[in-house]
Amino acid sequence: MLEAPGDSRQSPRQGLSTLQGQGRNSLASQGPLIAKLHLSFSPTFCYLRTIHRHKMMRKTIFSLGRHLSSMARGTTQVRRFLHGGYVRIHPSVQEALLEGRPVVALESTIITHGMAYPLNLSMAREVEEIVRTNGAVPATVGILRGQIHVGLTDEELEFLASSKNVVKVSRRDFPFVLSQGLSGGTTVSGTMIAAHKAGIPVFVSGGIGGVHRDGENTLDVSADLTELGRTPVAVVAAGAKSVLDIGRTLEYLETQGVCVAAFGESREFPAFFSRQSGFQAPYHVRDEEEAAKLIDSALGLGLSTGVLIAVPCPQEGAAEGQAIEEAIQQALSQARSKGITGKEVTPFLLQKLVELTDGKSLDSNLALIQNNARVGSCIAVALSKLQESRRKRNLPRPRDVTAPQPVVIGGINVDFIAKAQNPDILGGGQTNAGRVRRTFGGVGRNLADCLSRLGQAPLLLSAVGKDEHLESVLHYCHHMDMSSILQLEGKSTATYCAVITSAGELSLGLGDMDIHQQITEQYVSQFKEKLCQAPLVCMDGNVPLSTIQYVCQLAREQQLAVCYEPTDENKASKPFLSDSWKALTYISPNLQELRAINRTLGNPLPAELPSRLEDVIQAAVALACPLLAHLHCVLVTLGAHGVLLCGKSLGGSISLYPGADEQAAAARLCAAHFPAIPISREEIVNVSGAGDSTPATASSPSPARSPLTVGAAWGSTPASCLLAPAT
Repeated sequence: MLEAPGDSRQSPRQGLSTLQGQGRNSLASQGPLIAKLHLSFSPTFCYLRTIHRHKMMRKTIFSLGRHLSSMARGTTQVRRFLHGGYVRIHPSVQEALLEGRPVVALESTIITHGMAYPLNLSMAREVEEIVRTNGAVPATVGILRGQIHVGLTDEELEFLASSKNVVKVSRRDFPFVLSQGLSGGTTVSGTMIAAHKAGIPVFVSGGIGGVHRDGENTLDVSADLTELGRTPVAVVAAGAKSVLDIGRTLEYLETQGVCVAAFGESREFPAFFSRQSGFQAPYHVRDEEEAAKLIDSALGLGLSTGVLIAVPCPQEGAAEGQAIEEAIQQALSQARSKGITGKEVTPFLLQKLVELTDGKSLDSNLALIQNNARVGSCIAVALSKLQESRRKRNLPRPRDVTAPQPVVIGGINVDFIAKAQNPDILGGGQTNAGRVRRTFGGVGRNLADCLSRLGQAPLLLSAVGKDEHLESVLHYCHHMDMSSILQLEGKSTATYCAVITSAGELSLGLGDMDIHQQITEQYVSQFKEKLCQAPLVCMDGNVPLSTIQYVCQLAREQQLAVCYEPTDENKASKPFLSDSWKALTYISPNLQELRAINRTLGNPLPAELPSRLEDVIQAAVALACPLLAHLHCVLVTLGAHGVLLCGKSLGGSISLYPGADEQAAAARLCAAHFPAIPISREEIVNVSGAGDSTPATASSPSPARSPLTVGAAWGSTPASCLLAPAT
């Protein structure tokens, strides 16, 4: 038993004021008496607290699921989708990351400083196409007008390729470049930082920087090496250029704790244009699968260092390697005589090599980069398969297939989230700058997703169209039991478009959800036996009224535990249009939905919904109390204010599971407030839909049916409680 700080011997009721024999209306009119207490909870509820504190009211359930999936993969990688901040992730890249598909990061200094326009543009396009052809999603990294872009549109690629006033951006340059609104190409170091922030584990480059000759005196050491020592990203590159001190470069990487492996049958460390440098890498990997296992091990250990996979240039270009090496020495001599140093050396050498080799060095450079892209994307694909396999193994073990399944009845949606770039959304037909991404939602699907990830293996009853969205929906929900959903010819899968502000608040929602009307009583009744055996039935407000009434009638006859998720203010009241609602066990409305329910029942309503926390709690308690005459629990989601759990208490606890205790004469109405953890604006992705995971987790069937003891908070956050007689 875990307890919040304080004297565990103190009675949970000590110091509480109570209202005796006043009744619900009197209770609602007087408001709650607030006291701060201590709370003990079982490990089951500790897990619930983890979900609430980490995700409460700020991410949709699929995002929660992907977070859990990342942990299940055994990697320490944190995927941060920092839209609206310093980092912009292209929708195709973000979607691939969320779905666990392979992504390859690509640098942009070769575009801005390595080749002339328009050759640099055609090269960038070719490399991205190679990545796609080999089954991965390209994510070229660049800086555009003071913002890091992970994944570029073709117009953005052309902008970087054709612009003259662009800078070369490494770790040290980010603060200045971003603060001044400049544009530039990212080096190996800069690209690693952006890739790590986006959650991309594999990055393809031409070659890395290193220790310059005479570096022991000049201390001229590339930031690429220190970045490899501090950022857990795998870099696939053709080693280091021979103009560098390769021996000291390898020594420096060893000091930084970087795992270096040559790619192929030998440990020979490549020197960019040459397959041999005269130095041996510590290790070698024979193929893409071995490389992926190496990277997977590094990520699984949680090492903060990167991995370097050194790929030799193609064999067909090896014959020209010696001639190019001689030209390099000549170009290097000219650079010294002209006083060219620092980051200007590489662009000078590349241009001079083109002249000295009659363009052969450029052809070799292109072939080398294309080869790295092929190898790197194949490694990313192999790594993705490894991580997916681990994710499936590490997900909570499903319930025994012979055991009764929870049943979820509700909608499946394909969601398009349009997030405005500027704080104010302009009306009047004006175009607002922003980002649009596709996700998968629907309240019923979200509930089933959460229960699936908790190991409950629910049966989902829903309907989708046999259209262009079907395959994507089934692929995304592969971990769920979708065997019984309707797949209807000539019908469209439900789609929803949410327009949200830059702060993540919902501004406007548009839905094409007619297919939800196909979740009929006749369809659901085919699963009557499973419904009667289910430890929990969840349904959302999207389904037709007749279906809701059928489930409620069955619940009354069979004493079923039923959780109703109201979905929105317009749909919340469906069960409350008749006495059907009295057969429900749980509901999880927000304050607006709770008010709509009370309006339908003819109960007193506040003149307006408050915004101050204390007033919000009082209003929620007053609106929840009339429902507890028949419901077991009312879980009110309060947005940024957290959640309020309202139920019947005996001995200072609210059990999340129905039982005989709540029928006792001494049972009292109890409300426990759990505040949301404060987060910064940049962390907010989308506040809409986060409540769907809360009822699924709270009501999830568990062998440890321990009561939630009201008395303080989950963790160290203070809670507020109200005790009064149940009437």
